[in-house]
Amino acid sequence: MSQNNKGILLESGTNELEIVEFGVGNNKFGINVIKVKEIINPVPVTTVPHAHPSVEGIITLRGEVLPVVNMSTVLNFPPSQDPRHDKFIVCEFNKTKIVFHVHTVSQIHRISWNQIEKPNEMYTGLESQIIGVIKMKDEMVLLLDYEKIVVDINPDSGINVDRLKNLGPRERSNKKLVIAEDSALLRKLLEETLEEAGYGMLTFFENGQDALDYLEGIVSSGRNITDVVQLVITDIEMPKMDGHHLTKRIKDNKDLKVLPVIIFSSLITDDLRHKGEVVGATEQVSKPEIVELVKFIDKHVL
Repeated sequence: MSQNNKGILLESGTNELEIVEFGVGNNKFGINVIKVKEIINPVPVTTVPHAHPSVEGIITLRGEVLPVVNMSTVLNFPPSQDPRHDKFIVCEFNKTKIVFHVHTVSQIHRISWNQIEKPNEMYTGLESQIIGVIKMKDEMVLLLDYEKIVVDINPDSGINVDRLKNLGPRERSNKKLVIAEDSALLRKLLEETLEEAGYGMLTFFENGQDALDYLEGIVSSGRNITDVVQLVITDIEMPKMDGHHLTKRIKDNKDLKVLPVIIFSSLITDDLRHKGEVVGATEQVSKPEIVELVKFIDKHVL
């Protein structure tokens, strides 16, 4: 990646992102540049007995052992017609490093989150791997739910309600939380786990724009925001408006800025934490650390 292409990584709250476009079969897909550590030519893969069908094996990269996930298998597509030109995309998110084996890597696009359309439920469902559709000239680029792909392979890497048992018995809370999360699967998991933690007054939105409209609507009706909502939780990667931009809009609004905002995202890393700090996030928690999330909710609303 050139220095110009890295520019977006230094900005916060612009509601823009850069995606690496890659191909599997005849289809085009995109992955957020922030998730990508590097792109390399394929290296020999060591097969691991009894591994998940999508796990091709492991490689060693600069002393680290990393799993290689074959995206053809994940997507149920035919294997590459010319493996010599395949690419390995080395990624890091959810505090995990993983390699995605793809057929081609073409270019980087800078786009706005509001250019990303939510997929139609007619061709997707709760278990869908597609979380967004980007129209690029004469083609469509699909955004995949990479966190879900990893959780399907390793369920222990996801949100687990059992982890809350470490907190002991929980009282029921009447505090009202607004949550912006585009993944239907994660909305369901968050609802279950936060309910278990005592927080049952939850209002969910699929993107930052809808959450902001709701909050601004409360204020415009003349009500005090803290009488209706006590805290906001937001993902970062969402169509229409991302979590960094949502946080910035809340903290720039004189009536909304009193709300604590917790960013709960797979993109919370030491290198990227500053982006949340710049837009005024109250706390930042990496998925799937649900216990840490609940502790921060307790801290700011109880």
